[in-house]
Amino acid sequence: MKKTTVISIILIIISFLASAYFYYQIPGDIIASHWNAAGEVNGYMSKFIGLFLFPLIILCIYLLFLLIPKIDPLKENIKKFRKYYDSFILIIMLFMTYVFGFTLAFNLGYKFNMTYAVIPAIGILFIYIGYILKFLKRNWFIGIRTPWTISSEITWGKTHNLGSVLFKISGISVLLGIFFEKYLLWFILIPTISSVIILFIYSYVVYKNIKKK
Repeated sequence: MKKTTVISIILIIISFLASAYFYYQIPGDIIASHWNAAGEVNGYMSKFIGLFLFPLIILCIYLLFLLIPKIDPLKENIKKFRKYYDSFILIIMLFMTYVFGFTLAFNLGYKFNMTYAVIPAIGILFIYIGYILKFLKRNWFIGIRTPWTISSEITWGKTHNLGSVLFKISGISVLLGIFFEKYLLWFILIPTISSVIILFIYSYVVYKNIKKK
């Protein structure tokens, strides 16, 4: 069994065990489950649902990732970047477990700004996605999927090379936003939305230029 698989399964088990262990240590019948950009609680759930829904979501995401290589019409391409695919699964599992850990800590009475706890992980996630994008081969589920990248290997390659750069920039921007509290949301939204728009338009332009030749 692959190391990434073993670690992912361990993280899932830990998340369920942590929910069970801390269930009676968290006071009350509801827990904080959502925070706004300022790190203030603005959403609650019943304690049972709040504690066990997150691990269940982590499990479902993991199972979905296992299913994708089996059902993708371009599954042979996934085999070509499988080690990056597996590492991406692990990064997502680590990210989800990290967020869940801080959710538990907050509801156990540890007070901190949730936004500032989670933002570094988001920035690192973006940077890592930027790193692996250039290694992805054309498929239907993972990567920058527009009608034009799916239809053309060349468009896929060029779009993902640009996407690699833009996601790394977005990740760095997210990390820098930590130092500008009043503008943190803009440090996240502007590069992220801009990257999506740029990549969508770029893939169309590249595809059209290829068709003209």
